[in-house]
Amino acid sequence: MTFHGIWGLPFVDLEGSVDATALPAVHAEIPLGLLEVAPRYTGGSLKWMGVCAPWVMDDGFKDVNFVLEAMRDEDFATFCALGDAKLDPRTTPRTFGDETERPLSRKQERWLEMAHGVYFPWKTCYHFLENDRWDDKHSGAGKTFAPEAEAAFPKTLAFLRSLPFREIGRAVLFGVHSSDHAPFHRDSEPGSTLSVPQSISIYPDARKKLTLASEDGETRLAIDARLFWFNDMDYHGVDAAPEFRWSIRVDGVFEPAWLRDLERRVRRRR
Repeated sequence: MTFHGIWGLPFVDLEGSVDATALPAVHAEIPLGLLEVAPRYTGGSLKWMGVCAPWVMDDGFKDVNFVLEAMRDEDFATFCALGDAKLDPRTTPRTFGDETERPLSRKQERWLEMAHGVYFPWKTCYHFLENDRWDDKHSGAGKTFAPEAEAAFPKTLAFLRSLPFREIGRAVLFGVHSSDHAPFHRDSEPGSTLSVPQSISIYPDARKKLTLASEDGETRLAIDARLFWFNDMDYHGVDAAPEFRWSIRVDGVFEPAWLRDLERRVRRRR
């Protein structure tokens, strides 16, 4: 099998299973809303996290924590001084960013990029609904949409609330800037779960496409859909392009009745 996929398909196109009439309004609202909030960088430690495809590891793009591990003590002291919290460079572990207990400050992100060449795939990342840890991204317990997001993205949040989730554990906008790419990686290890992690990807602008890749990277498929569910145990990435592009990823737990109906309809079409 080329891709792990879902029900024998590389991905499930959700057009017709989800009401997409609000997508043009969402597409118009997002660029204006992003002017009112403070997006952050993300993805700079994917290699250190061990989730990148093998052919990505030696591509020359520098990873946050590999750079910090090799950094001179005086440079690490400068890095620590740029943090939002007081950090002692003599005792602070040299692991920061995604999936650590030490988030990067805005100054640290920019300094790592400019002074040490660290590559952040997503330079516009905004959480409508925040998850504290990767392993809680499907649980909505105790979570609400950020008040700031309610004010800046009312139409977008109304659309997200209309999606067929029993609970939402994470809702994130990922923006890829001009000439940047998202390296091929996978979010879940094959065989780590008995079922496919449940999510909906929203790509209302045809300029941005998610591409799936086989285990060896030889077979690739660009997903040409505005709303879809894919198996994040498959390697996936975004190719570079000459303009800014964005998408939204929503993770959670689907409404059981909707999921059963979706499976019946997908299997009938196959």
